[in-house]
Amino acid sequence: MSTTDVLRSEWIKIRSVRSVSGSLTAVFLVTLAVTLLAFATVGQAEAENGDTDLVFGAFYALNFGQIAAISFGATALSSEYLNGALRISLAAVPRRDLFYAAKMTLIGVLALVVGLATSFTAFLVGQLFMGKYAIGLGEPGALRAAFGGGIYLALMALFAAGLTVLLRSAVAVLSLLIPFVLIVSFVVGDIASGVALYLPDRAGQLVLHQNPEGSVGPWAGLAVTAGWAGLALLAGWWAMRRRDA
Repeated sequence: MSTTDVLRSEWIKIRSVRSVSGSLTAVFLVTLAVTLLAFATVGQAEAENGDTDLVFGAFYALNFGQIAAISFGATALSSEYLNGALRISLAAVPRRDLFYAAKMTLIGVLALVVGLATSFTAFLVGQLFMGKYAIGLGEPGALRAAFGGGIYLALMALFAAGLTVLLRSAVAVLSLLIPFVLIVSFVVGDIASGVALYLPDRAGQLVLHQNPEGSVGPWAGLAVTAGWAGLALLAGWWAMRRRDA
């Protein structure tokens, strides 16, 4: 099969498996729902605090969207390990490098497109409820954060996808990553803030701040997250090449 054919077949898989397409759609819908709920109720009250980072606060709902992005990356790969599906896929595409690269490329591109749409929409919709505290994309750091938020969601999806190939289980990956980004990362941050700046979620979210604190800049933080995703993808590539289907 040609590269185009492999990409087309992977696209058919993603849009035909409900758990995969549903988790991708959830990235947008969950983020938008949380944005509407949070900004319509406590948005202006939070902004009244003089120490509030209005840019970072505008992307609050991405904390929930990233869970859906992780789920998308994990379920997009875990479907290959159900009922011997991977053996069928590799029979059709014996070149494992091509199969793996096409699958991860499509996951990354889809996650990036949906991530950017999610990030910009969440920002613009949230500001509709902010009254005199509303900011625009012209606010210093806002446009960078909107683009960076979309990239961050895509990187977290790829991070989960690589780990799923390594562990062969979406349940294992979700059980590992979701508690990590919701609990462990904050605990580590309270104990050792310097170390937390190099964790995949905390580093990537630096791009959402108007003026990030610490030695790691916004794009450097996103590069740290990209490094984590790259390591996961490399580990997944090794597992795909070395293990039996």
